[in-house]
Amino acid sequence: MTTPNGTSPIKHRDTQLGPIGPVIGGRTITTGQVEEVFDPYDGSLVAVVNLAGPAEIEASIATAVAAFDETRRMPAWQRSDCLEKVSAGIAARREELALVIAREAGKPLKTARVEVDRAAFTFKVAAEETRRIYGEIVPLDWLPGTEGRTALVRREPRGPVSGITPFNFPLNLVSHKVAPSMAAGNPIVIKPSNQTPVSAYRLAEIVLEAGWPAGGIAVVPCDVRHAAPLVEDERIKFLTFTGSPQVGWSLKAKAGMKPVTLELGGNAGTIIHKDADIAYAAERVTWGGFSYAGQSCISVQRVYIHSAVYDEFIEALLPKVMALRSGDPLAEATDVGPIINAVQAARIGDWLREAMDAGAQVLAGGKREGNVWEPTVLASVNEEMRVSCQEVFGPVISLYRYDDVQQAMAAVDRSDYGLQAGLFTNDWGLIEDAYNQISVGGLIVNDVSAFRVDHMPYGGVRQSGIGREGVRYAIEEMTEMKLLMLHRPPSAVAAR
Repeated sequence: MTTPNGTSPIKHRDTQLGPIGPVIGGRTITTGQVEEVFDPYDGSLVAVVNLAGPAEIEASIATAVAAFDETRRMPAWQRSDCLEKVSAGIAARREELALVIAREAGKPLKTARVEVDRAAFTFKVAAEETRRIYGEIVPLDWLPGTEGRTALVRREPRGPVSGITPFNFPLNLVSHKVAPSMAAGNPIVIKPSNQTPVSAYRLAEIVLEAGWPAGGIAVVPCDVRHAAPLVEDERIKFLTFTGSPQVGWSLKAKAGMKPVTLELGGNAGTIIHKDADIAYAAERVTWGGFSYAGQSCISVQRVYIHSAVYDEFIEALLPKVMALRSGDPLAEATDVGPIINAVQAARIGDWLREAMDAGAQVLAGGKREGNVWEPTVLASVNEEMRVSCQEVFGPVISLYRYDDVQQAMAAVDRSDYGLQAGLFTNDWGLIEDAYNQISVGGLIVNDVSAFRVDHMPYGGVRQSGIGREGVRYAIEEMTEMKLLMLHRPPSAVAAR
């Protein structure tokens, strides 16, 4: 098999990506403690990574602390110019970065290219938002005796940021930590997933080439047992984490007084009402449920369809699902690649067997080859099954029939999570009801829960986390307000 440009996927697998190691103070460090990164599809070796130990973690924090004296004083135009160069650097290396993502994360090439484009856009937005970190003037003369007083409020960078990122978007989710931190004037230390560290390493190269201070970014892949200072050290002034709820909430408990942003899990619901465009809804559910094999916290997992259009929706959905091509992520035609590792692939199998034993029906898919699961559609699912009430994080969606839309909204909201939800309808009264009643960070109307543009506010409630990403909103989290009160006493006026 060859790609359109004539290159062979197998040949790509013969090339290791390296050397990879901690990036600290603008240098790549060789530590001697190494870990191998393997292709989730065929198990081939992708890279050998030098892991950071306690000494490297300490060096990354100390270097960030020293760099803050420089980054905090960089004028907005300079930070913006640097971010523009990072965006251009990512775009210039599009194919290289897409191949890195495809190999280490098992993401199909055409989906990996979209992630690279999104990362370039994330930095482009950050370059613009750098120039819009505004303050305000607050009049204080609201009470007798406060005459002549005015407050000036501006936002200042918090200090060194620690960013911990997962495997599923190894470039763009790292970008969502790095870009707003740079825009705010903060140095950042990134701990990428050990399953996908190469993308973060490549991004650090681009950031440093763009002229960001050498100590202003560090990338420290490491064992979990060595990562505690990135959470607990008082010199770290802000923690931003994307990952599982179990880990995220435990980190918050250990973070001390520093503010924390947590972007955690979900088991997103989408409602297909009787007035929806059924063909369009089926197309979007197919994309939202099976893109990157469902390994996204806003992936469509639960779909509630009005009885009047239930059969029509299934007839529109199943051919689209069955037309998806599963297999090698380096093949241009592949739509659905592998689950990240064999442990997670086996877990999905356990959950599916449990559901089928309890009466769930498989309408499409349900088969596994290696780490690749076919796109799977379930019906006759009850809410107690793990495929419904927990986060599948795989290419599995469950269909539910409803007659009363109020009950459907209640079912979507009956979850420990609350990240995003989808609603297909043209009834503006229903849209308003859903917006008021469903407790999520974002309600996506006439599209699926998986929709995200990188400059919109993004985050959840309940087990889905706290705080918001989306570049402008992350900048707000990574800065703090500082007030200057100005008093013009009567004596100063009289002296004129």
